[in-house]
Amino acid sequence: MNMLEVFDKPMCCSTGVCGPQVDPVLPRFAADLEWLKQNGVSVQRYNLAHQASEFANAPDVKAAVAEAGTDCLPIVRLNGQIVSRGNYPSRDRLAELCHVPTGTSLPIADVNCCDGPECC
Repeated sequence: MNMLEVFDKPMCCSTGVCGPQVDPVLPRFAADLEWLKQNGVSVQRYNLAHQASEFANAPDVKAAVAEAGTDCLPIVRLNGQIVSRGNYPSRDRLAELCHVPTGTSLPIADVNCCDGPECC
């Protein structure tokens, strides 16, 4: 099974889909991650504001942030290897990386923005 990890910039909640100005890329990417999960990919997402220890425990991510600052985020790792830096890959790119056929159905983007008291 493939393991995809996403190391996000600091956001108010795990998806960034909250607050007055939501980046339109974030709901799409959240739906893409759900789609990957439904297609057998293990997905973990880490937010620098809430899970800094995960960044510190990943030497390659820690080095990238030390070198470029948070401009290198988001970082996407597949099976422990960085495969993307500085942007959210498209669904087609994620499918290619994870060897998931793109013909599978698209889930409805039902992302709950508020997953804790720190949100909104």
